Amino acid sequence: MAFDFTTWNSLMYIIGEVTVIVILGALIISFVLVIISLYSIKKQKLYFPKLLKSGLVFLEGVMKAMFRFIGLEDREMLSFFINLQNTMNSAEFGRVPVAERAIFMPQCLRSSQCPAHLTPEGLKCRNCGQCSIGEANVLLERLGYRIFIVPGSSFIKRMAKKYRPKAIIGIGCLSEVKEGIDMADKMGLVVMGVVTLKEGCVETIVNWPDVYEVAVLGIDPSSIPEDLHTLTD
Repeated sequence: MAFDFTTWNSLMYIIGEVTVIVILGALIISFVLVIISLYSIKKQKLYFPKLLKSGLVFLEGVMKAMFRFIGLEDREMLSFFINLQNTMNSAEFGRVPVAERAIFMPQCLRSSQCPAHLTPEGLKCRNCGQCSIGEANVLLERLGYRIFIVPGSSFIKRMAKKYRPKAIIGIGCLSEVKEGIDMADKMGLVVMGVVTLKEGCVETIVNWPDVYEVAVLGIDPSSIPEDLHTLTD
């Protein structure tokens, strides 16, 4: 039986056309999403967040390439992605009971003289007063949070699998928070990110009122301690 090259050539031609159309479509959609993103960044307000998030799921690589091509700095791009994720997740995060939430802090927030030792569940704060973690721990535990001070993402994965929280707050530098958000999404967790004010490996800084503002989402105001009310106002 002779092979029908005409049919084969027609099929390859159709496949080629479809491929070109798909690629052009992806580029056009990515370009539109980048324009919306840039406008959102300029106005400091998110426009069409659901559309942007859907686009990032499927076209993140293309969009990142376009952002870099037009000269947008990586920090601005990562900040926008984190802000978008937080905006999209805030309502769902607020619906999760505090007993089913956890907070992951990076060990770089502690003092260089910290006496705490690393355990299989991260650092155990001794509330020695040499850094701000101790006071934050007390306030957040009063709200009902389970708190982990961890050196890396492997600890987060292990603790999430062990304690099975439904929602988490991740604190860290831009790249760490973005990486944590991607990891949490894959694990089916609702995640909110808080970026540190100072980056590095030792004695970094976070604006704790930003953490508290996220932590009290969905919590009855009457059950929030007065000192936390003051910090989040």
